[in-house]
Amino acid sequence: MITKGIRGAITVEENSVDAIRTATLELLSELVKQNRINKENISHAIFTVTKDLDKVFPARFARLDFDWDNVAMMCFNEADIDGAIEKCLRILIVINCEKNFVPKFVYLKGAKNLRVK
Repeated sequence: MITKGIRGAITVEENSVDAIRTATLELLSELVKQNRINKENISHAIFTVTKDLDKVFPARFARLDFDWDNVAMMCFNEADIDGAIEKCLRILIVINCEKNFVPKFVYLKGAKNLRVK
């Protein structure tokens, strides 16, 4: 077994607990579904938010709604870069997996622009 990271991002409609919860659960649901993540295989998860999202820690919803009580999680502010996408929530889930596992990254709503080359 090795560890690999799975990235995802989504923009949030507004700076409110409900909007951050909705976006967090939407992104987590897609990451879990597309990568068939089993919580027992999760090493840790890192959540970042832009400075304009300050009403709640998004990891709270992984703990409450996904029952990730025993997953190590941290929340951080994203670097404040001129011209960066606003109201953006990002998640990095690090899992223990087989060497041949290929992570599927998920970018939703306005965060799809992060993958434009």
